Amino acid sequence: MTSSMSRPEMSRGEVSDGDTPSRGVSRRDLFRAGAVGGLGIAIAGSLESIIGPAAFAQSGARGAVGYGAVVADPAGLLALPPGFSYKIVAQAGKTLLETGEPTPSDADGTGCFRGPNGFVLVNNHEIGGGEPYGVPTLEGLTYDPGAHGGTTNIEVDRNGDRVREYVSVAGTHNNCAGGITPWKTWLTCEETEQRKGGAFQKDHGYVFEVDPFDRAANRDPVALKFLGRFAHEAVAVDPETSVIYETEDASGPNGLYFRWVPPRNFRGRKGALRALALSEGGDTAGKLQAMSCYKGSKHIADLSEATQPGTRYKVEWVDVPDRDAATTSVRKQFTADQVTHSRKLEGAWWSDGGAYFVASYARTADGSVNEHDGQVWFYDPRSETVTLKTIFGVNPDPAQDTNYDGPDNITVSPYGGVILAEDGEGVSHLVGVTQQGTPYPMARNELNESEFTGPTFSADGKILFANIQTPGYVFAITGPWRRPGDGGGQH
Repeated sequence: MTSSMSRPEMSRGEVSDGDTPSRGVSRRDLFRAGAVGGLGIAIAGSLESIIGPAAFAQSGARGAVGYGAVVADPAGLLALPPGFSYKIVAQAGKTLLETGEPTPSDADGTGCFRGPNGFVLVNNHEIGGGEPYGVPTLEGLTYDPGAHGGTTNIEVDRNGDRVREYVSVAGTHNNCAGGITPWKTWLTCEETEQRKGGAFQKDHGYVFEVDPFDRAANRDPVALKFLGRFAHEAVAVDPETSVIYETEDASGPNGLYFRWVPPRNFRGRKGALRALALSEGGDTAGKLQAMSCYKGSKHIADLSEATQPGTRYKVEWVDVPDRDAATTSVRKQFTADQVTHSRKLEGAWWSDGGAYFVASYARTADGSVNEHDGQVWFYDPRSETVTLKTIFGVNPDPAQDTNYDGPDNITVSPYGGVILAEDGEGVSHLVGVTQQGTPYPMARNELNESEFTGPTFSADGKILFANIQTPGYVFAITGPWRRPGDGGGQH
């Protein structure tokens, strides 16, 4: 895609300066002029330079990369590697909920849970108000009848075939990503700072817990206010301590990375977060803290300061003064030397004893120190450090199918490495990265340039579920899964 327009000021859904999310302009709709850098991905300990799969193929490496080049789809939806296939599990406006309404728009973050006869997907709907199909505000399941986001639960059998879909939480706003808890529930995140007023009967910007199986547990939704009111993107939960790590997608200033430390004697289990929120003093239970990074004695103002995979910073945590942001957005309650900011903090996933989290891109014009088209970080709670695992150089030509940018949602693959949902410019992919650091295409959007969202594997590892947000598809991808090839050579 070509354009004379400059780098976008705000991506789709991003909160700026405490305002409600902008829904009209997508980052992929604009070309970022003047950015410099390489392209592709680098992983700590593997690549000294940043290259894409095309350059890798020309570097003399042997063997297949990933699962091989994706094959064009005759149906014009989803290109996949040889031997892989997909099923449409849900389609906005086409498939129906069990109550008769159409599947809502804008599928986003998704959790997958093993059930007695297959799997249950808890599917976020990032609806801010202008989408054609809202989440029905059903009695007993609605937090605020003036909001039209929420979640639906989709039951599928062991082969990924759709069984039924129904509303699990309604009346929330701009449900973007979230995360799976160790006690097998889903935390759905509102990416907004919307205040009560007009059609909205309540403040928004909270996290809600969704049970994939117990419908009664989802009645009368409760905002987990102790997790803060800000532009939540995703969460990752420590199974040993129940500490919850949270990303914030915001600008003016850029967002923060948070952790919630539960009260003494709190034990994470089904219903425990809800009970805590409803208890006396529940709105401020535990501690909400923002991350502050250091390299020796030097404070790191912004995560974009890191340009080399393997860069490691020591982490300190700073208490949030007013987590409900009564008068001031949470990220504005700190001075620049107190916390570490980052543009576009997005997906999160707990694995390998720590929390992976993603920064989609950074530009000097938005206050970032350096420019990039994506970082993947790993927070280690044992050493209290964050390490840059992956970096995408600035993509000079988003129209090229072999160029990647803008990682968003993330999942760790049971076959090694990670799968990233691309939300950049031009051609859109699910991008895999092997444990050796080699990027590869897992899927390509053949329909349009809409972002991929919600990649997550079934518990048996046989199905990769993923979404194209617009016009709204949920897919079940199957095929000859194995450890993806890294080309078989050193580079």
